[in-house]
Amino acid sequence: MPIPTEQKWKEIALEFWTCWNFPNCLGAIDGKHVTIQAPSNSRSQYFCYKKTFSIVLLALVDAHYNFIAVDVGSFGKNSDGGIMAHSKLGKALDQNKLNVPPKEALPGTTNEVPYVILGDEAFPLKTYLLRPYPGKQLDCNEKRVYNYRLCRARRVVENAFGLLSQKFKIYNRRMQAKPENADVIILTTCVLHNFIKKYDGKLTYVRDNKQTSEDRSTPINLTNISVQGGNATREAFGIRETYKQFFNSRVVL
Repeated sequence: MPIPTEQKWKEIALEFWTCWNFPNCLGAIDGKHVTIQAPSNSRSQYFCYKKTFSIVLLALVDAHYNFIAVDVGSFGKNSDGGIMAHSKLGKALDQNKLNVPPKEALPGTTNEVPYVILGDEAFPLKTYLLRPYPGKQLDCNEKRVYNYRLCRARRVVENAFGLLSQKFKIYNRRMQAKPENADVIILTTCVLHNFIKKYDGKLTYVRDNKQTSEDRSTPINLTNISVQGGNATREAFGIRETYKQFFNSRVVL
């Protein structure tokens, strides 16, 4: 899994916009717990919330269910957000070392936002990572629309895990291997998954609504969100608000 070039990232983002109507998106991220036999002398390190022993496959997936990057082998007790923060992928994103393109205007607007990846509530909100509004904050329909759009595009990573389990039945039972060997097995299946999808000649995504933004040629201005100082968290909130406004604007209605 080579590090994507800037051009490759742009191609991935275009596919997300074309297939799932989410602009400036580099991929969807999530973690999958792979059940393993209890390692000797491991105590509770591999014991996860599912009451089983597991290791975690953290994966970034493109619009066509291909794995862009994976992190394999974290303890089952760890959260997805914590695993990402300590992974090479998370550190590279924090340090901007992955050839990510610079900010670009959302389709049909003049509002520039960074390219982002999509995660669920287990991940922290960052300038490069969008998550849904928490349930207790859904005080308006605009937030529900944003959550729907994000969750719809983010489903590709869950679907990729489903396809992986369908192809390789080893995921449907407890993996009888030491953690270090299980890591190699999981990584191998991810590489084979990409290889099979590349050469089977089948498109597996479902496009359930028509893209209409191409017909709109007049740029519009959304309300600018003020960003103060160098506070990354505040900037991240502003980016999410900009996406919320975009999904509720006439550009995508």
